Amino acid sequence: MYVHPQLQPVLDALPARDMFADIPATRAGLHRAMSTREPYGDPRLAIEDAVARVPGEADVPVRLYRPAGAEGPLPAVLFFHGGGFALGDLDSGDRTCARICTDTGALVIAVDYRLAPEHPYPAAPTDAWTALRWAAAAHAELGLDPARLAVCGHSAGACLAAGLTLRARAEDGPAISFQQLLLPVLDDRDTGTSREEVDDPRVINGASARTLWRIYLADAAADPGALPEYAVPGRAGDLSGLPPAYVQVAGSDPLRDEGLAYARRLAEHGVGLELRFVPGAFHLFEDFGAATPLARETVAHWLRALREALRPA
Repeated sequence: MYVHPQLQPVLDALPARDMFADIPATRAGLHRAMSTREPYGDPRLAIEDAVARVPGEADVPVRLYRPAGAEGPLPAVLFFHGGGFALGDLDSGDRTCARICTDTGALVIAVDYRLAPEHPYPAAPTDAWTALRWAAAAHAELGLDPARLAVCGHSAGACLAAGLTLRARAEDGPAISFQQLLLPVLDDRDTGTSREEVDDPRVINGASARTLWRIYLADAAADPGALPEYAVPGRAGDLSGLPPAYVQVAGSDPLRDEGLAYARRLAEHGVGLELRFVPGAFHLFEDFGAATPLARETVAHWLRALREALRPA
């Protein structure tokens, strides 16, 4: 696969890995990595943990990031971390959420959705739906502007974000003003060629992409076509009437083709779209290669798009 020159040294330093081979061990390694980082502190932020509660649904832990001293109502971003539906938590998305808050001035609500394989579909999208309904219902208490409520997700989290827009449309749910899908997981089917092209064991590859869907869908994988459209957004037939979207796709990512296909279909159905294609970038390049100009420019680009989308009408 083609690798951007800035990312080649990063790739060369990565070991071969299978993040799903031993999920408890991978989770433990992530927690160790988080614990060795310098504690995050920024006087510009007020951060607190809370619980999203909707009658009849399981409680969902959330973390709120608010510009210190800001007076509402603020624009808001419901954020969903990545991790192949099986990994990640509030801590793994902490710095991204803090960056969104400081760069956009928005209230960021990070959602700690349940993970597979212990909690396969429909646990994660149910938690996402609960968090959205709670945020909209508690908008006065939270100090957010319900007319400027965006969803943002990375990788598997982008699947949840995209699914929320579909479910909100289908069930006349809370209004979502913008959807930001970063390196999105969207389709369980092998569409295009990117899953075959990306087979390097040091990064998320085609085998990884297939495995995460099996873990997430579990028994439902026997007939994914019977699932509601929000479960596998790439299978949704009609994308009209969805909120404007920003889709980021990496050229050397096994998810490339499903991301491009979804972006194309959004545009074909009349949805406002900004597509960012990053040639030679592999999945998670913004994390592994965070110090490269390419990663910094890419992050700055999607933050700019989010900031503009949250401006008052």
